[in-house]
Parts: sequence; C-alpha cells; structure tokens
Amino acid sequence: MQAQGLLSTEIIVAAASSAREAGATRFCMGAAWRAPTDRQVEAVAAAVGEVGALGLETCATLGMLSLAQAEVLAAAGLDYYNHNLDTSPEFYGEIITTRSYQDRLETLANVRQAGVRLCCGGIVGMGETRADRAGLLHQLAILDPHPESVPINLLVRVPGTPLGDVEELDALELVRTVAAARILMPGSVVRLSAGRASMSDELQALCLHAGANSIFLGDTLLTTLNADESHDHQLLDRLGSRLAAQPVL
Repeated sequence: MQAQGLLSTEIIVAAASSAREAGATRFCMGAAWRAPTDRQVEAVAAAVGEVGALGLETCATLGMLSLAQAEVLAAAGLDYYNHNLDTSPEFYGEIITTRSYQDRLETLANVRQAGVRLCCGGIVGMGETRADRAGLLHQLAILDPHPESVPINLLVRVPGTPLGDVEELDALELVRTVAAARILMPGSVVRLSAGRASMSDELQALCLHAGANSIFLGDTLLTTLNADESHDHQLLDRLGSRLAAQPVL
C-alpha cells in the first residue's frame, strides 16, 4: 500500500456520515505516524470537532503524543485515543525498534492526563509465546484504570515483510487471548480488530462468545485490509448478535 497524505476534513466528515448511516456509533481516524507534528495534530483536531458534531464518538490513532498535543485533541472533543502496547515488554524489542515500551506508556499517561479515554490492546500471531500474550494482558490489566477499549489484533502476514513468513497462530490461542482479556478487564470493551479478513465465521463467532463485544468496520485498518462490511452484517445476523461497530478511516 502506497503512502497517502492526510485526508481533507471534508472527506473525513463524509466518511463519518456514511458510517453513522450504516449504524456506527464511533468513528476512528488513523494515521501511520511515529509521532505527529503539532501542525498535523491541529489538522486532526479540526476533523475531530466536525465528526463529533455529527453525534458520533471520536477516536484517533496517530502515534506518540506529547501532553500538549493530547490536550489539543481533548479540547477538540476527542473521546478515545488508540495506542497499542502490541506485545509483552520481553518480546517487544524483537518486533519494534523505532520506539521503546516506555515511550508507549508515556503516551498513554499523557492521554489520560489530558482527560481522553484509552483504546489500548495488542497484536497476536507475531511469533510470540503464550507467556508473551499473557504478559501483554498483564500490562494492560495493571493500567489504572483499565483501558476503556481493548482491541485484540491478529497479525496480517504481508509477503516480503519481516513477519511475512511467521508461523500461523493456532486459532484457539486467539480465542484464549480474547477470553483472558475479558476476565482480566471486565469493564472494558474487548474489540476484535485486525486480521478478521482471514478468520472463518466460526472463529469470529468463538471470539465473540469468548468475550469480544465489538468489531472494527471499514475497508482498511491503517495499512491492511479489513473484513467486508456486508459479510459482517450477514455474520452478525446469523449469530443474532448486536455489537458496537467502530469504523476506521
């Protein structure tokens, strides 16, 4: 996927309007930045205000934030900020070198101090052990308070990337991770997120019954394809389920 510039506020608002008409209650705006500039934060803040005016909850994921930047977004009305821990502290260095675990924790603290709620989870299937998955959930569970939203992402293996050939995770390990997140953080919304396009209906159903109570809608999740929205509605109808649906732009 080629890099794209920041979308205009008009395009973002149009997408948010469509999401609202489709039944979404929250709209997430994402950019694959390491850390945004102050000017970029101001541009996103303008979009946050416009989307919030539609009556939707707002969420953003932009990378690392300073306290001042978090306060700009809070003043614009941002409801949630997504910033994942990704994996356990022990396995983190095997996956990410552009920022430290402490960098991520500091961003979470800045967001909390600014009065914005947290959407914070991780990714499974990167070659980590079960102990690493437990370590991730432990780190999330000792945040005080717990993140209001906990997205559980399944790695999308992209050919040609360092993790493109990693061994596929046993599907039941994903289900166990979801169930453990539900037990450890009973008040959080556990969100079945990236990787759903490769999941069977049966696996998604198991995750939902194990404790996931929200899914992400939208064509893409930052850089990877997401499950088809019409198929999502068909699956939920078959299950007789109603979930909080969060689209991502």
